[in-house]
Amino acid sequence: MSVKRFLPWVVASALFMEQLDSTIVNTAVPAMAASLNVAPLSLKAVAASYILSLAVCIPVSGWIADKYGTRRVFSAAIAVFTISSVLCGLAQSIAWLIAARILQGIGAAMMMPVGRLTVIRTFPKAELLQAMNFVIIPALIGPLLGPTIGGLIVHWLSWREIFFVNAPIGAIALWLALSHMPDYRGGAAPPLDWLGLALFGGGTALLSWLLEIFGEHEIAAAPAVALFCLSLAMLGGYWRHALHAPFPLLRLALFRFRTFRVSVIGGFVTRLGVGGLPFLTPLLFQVGLGYSPWESGLLMMPTAAAAMAMKTISRRVLARFGYKRVLIVNTVMIGATIALYALVAKTTPLVAIVAIGLALGFFNSLQFSSMNSMAYADVPEKDSSQASTIASSFQQISMSFGLALGSLIAGWYLDGLPQSNHAAVIAALHKAFLTLGVLTVLSSLSFWTLRARDGESVSGAAPELA
Repeated sequence: MSVKRFLPWVVASALFMEQLDSTIVNTAVPAMAASLNVAPLSLKAVAASYILSLAVCIPVSGWIADKYGTRRVFSAAIAVFTISSVLCGLAQSIAWLIAARILQGIGAAMMMPVGRLTVIRTFPKAELLQAMNFVIIPALIGPLLGPTIGGLIVHWLSWREIFFVNAPIGAIALWLALSHMPDYRGGAAPPLDWLGLALFGGGTALLSWLLEIFGEHEIAAAPAVALFCLSLAMLGGYWRHALHAPFPLLRLALFRFRTFRVSVIGGFVTRLGVGGLPFLTPLLFQVGLGYSPWESGLLMMPTAAAAMAMKTISRRVLARFGYKRVLIVNTVMIGATIALYALVAKTTPLVAIVAIGLALGFFNSLQFSSMNSMAYADVPEKDSSQASTIASSFQQISMSFGLALGSLIAGWYLDGLPQSNHAAVIAALHKAFLTLGVLTVLSSLSFWTLRARDGESVSGAAPELA
C-alpha cells in the first residue's frame, strides 16, 4: 500500500521537473545569448541537442529498465538530469551548455518511459487510469507554467536560475525514488538490438533535428530534402528489420492489439494539431494582444487548472460512455476549441479568453488520460516495458511534428510578409488556428475503429454501460 500511495508522487515530481525544464528555457534565450556572447539563433542548438538525445535514448529505455531494474534506472535518471541541470546553469560557453543539455536529454529519456512502466506494473488495470491521471497532470502543467516562471526568473534574477530551480525538485524526487520506487526487472534480458537502435534511433534523431531547425534557413532545401528522405529510409529499414529480428528494439507486433494500435497511432495524429498550440498561443497573446511573455503565460494558467479538475472525473466519464465515444466526441471538441482562438482579438473580453483556455485544458486532459491509459488495456504485463517504450517514442515524435506543423502553417499563411506587419501576423495566426482545428476534428476518424467495450479493463465500466 505504501508503494501505491507514494509512487504516483515520485513519477509526477520527476515528470514535472522534466516538462517544466523543456519549456522554461525558451523564455531565457535572449538573456543566455547575451551572457554567452553569441547570437540568439545560435542557441537553437541548445534545444536541438536536447531533442536529439531524447530521440536516440527513449527507444532503449525499456531494455535498460528490464536489465538493471526500474528503481536503479529511474533514480540514476533523476540524478543525471539534476546534475546536468546544475551544469547548464554553470555553463561558461555555448559548447558547455550544449554538452550539458545532451546529458539532460539522456536523463529525461530514461525518466518518462521508466516511470510510466513502473506505474503500469504496480497498479492493476482497474486502478491504472486513476494512477495515470495523477501522473499526467505535471505533463500538462509544466509547459503552461514554464513561460511564466521563466519570464519572472529572468526578469528578477538571471537565466542561470532557471536551471538551478531543478536542483531542489530533483533532490526530493531522488529521495522519494530511492525510498518508494519498486524494483521491477524483466527477467533474463535479451541481447540489445544494436542494428535496430542505429536505424530507429538514427532515423528518429535525424527527423527530430530537421523539424527542430525547420524554417530557420540554416540548411538549403536540397540537403534538407535528402536528409528527410534518409531519415524515412532508416525508419522504413527498421520496420523491415523488426519484422524478422528475434529480439527487436521495439516489438512492432504489439500493434496487433487494437486498443494499443489506436491509442498510439490515433494519438500521434491528434497531437499533430494540439502540438502546434505551445508555439501559436503565446505568439497570439504577445503579438496579437500585446501582452508580455510572463503575462501571456498567466493567460495559459486556466488551461492547467481545468486539466487538474478533469482528473477528478475522467474515470467516471470513461466508465459511463466508454473510450470510443469519449475519444471521438472529445477530439471534435478539442478541434472546435482550437478554432475559437481564431476569434480572439484585442477587443475580445478577457473572460472569453480565459473560458477558451479552461475548455482547452478540460478537453486536452481528458484526451491524454484516455489515450495514455487505453494503450495498456489489452497488452500483457510481460510486454509492458515494450509498450511503454513504443508509446513514449511515438509521443516524442508527434510533439516534434506538431510544433513544426504549427510553425509551417503560420508561415504559409504569412506568405513571406515581414513579421513586423502586425495585421498580417494576426491574420496568419487566426487562419493557422482554424486549420489546426479542422485537422484535429478530422483526426477523430482514427478512433472509429474502436469497439464500444474497448478499454473496460482500465476504465472500470460496467458491461451494461458499455
